[in-house]
Amino acid sequence: PLGDTSLIVHWLTPEHGRLATVAKAARGPKSPLRGKLDWCFEAEFSFRRNPKGDLHSLSEVVVRNTHVSLRREVSSLELIAHAVATIEQVTETETPQPEVHRLFLEFLAFLEIQGPMARAQFAWDLRFLAIQGLEPDPEGLTPEAEALMEILLTSNWSELAALEASQDAIRSLRQYLHGFWIHQFGRSPGNRNARA
Repeated sequence: PLGDTSLIVHWLTPEHGRLATVAKAARGPKSPLRGKLDWCFEAEFSFRRNPKGDLHSLSEVVVRNTHVSLRREVSSLELIAHAVATIEQVTETETPQPEVHRLFLEFLAFLEIQGPMARAQFAWDLRFLAIQGLEPDPEGLTPEAEALMEILLTSNWSELAALEASQDAIRSLRQYLHGFWIHQFGRSPGNRNARA
């Protein structure tokens, strides 16, 4: 929220990366933007650049997908919050990130179809880090956890739902990724305890 009726809206785009816009009077009863702005709405939009800062003026929005089913599962929202935290922690604003944008849409699609699963977070983390040139070295993982990491990194999203893994391998990979984030970035964006 910004003031009584406006909003600051954060976007992830393929062309501009992360950027922020002000939606003036968006919460007003007669605003053309009313009902078009919410978390994980997929939309086409236009904006006017602010030459003096990084908070631009939102002009128009055409909603393409509201991803409404994601709001029915708190665990899905927690996993999405984790993914958003990783993006904010690692990427710079207004830097093109087409691969991250595509990966985020794939991640949302998986959660919509399959629901919240720890493997989705692991797949997100591993693939996101690989896009950033930081693919983790599996040294120190158990052979089963190393194999799980490779599958999560390379398999199609549609194949992950049927993936079977032991709780030991899942626990090992969770601890490994937590430590990797701290080593690389000084802190972890947080790990969620979704069902495996």
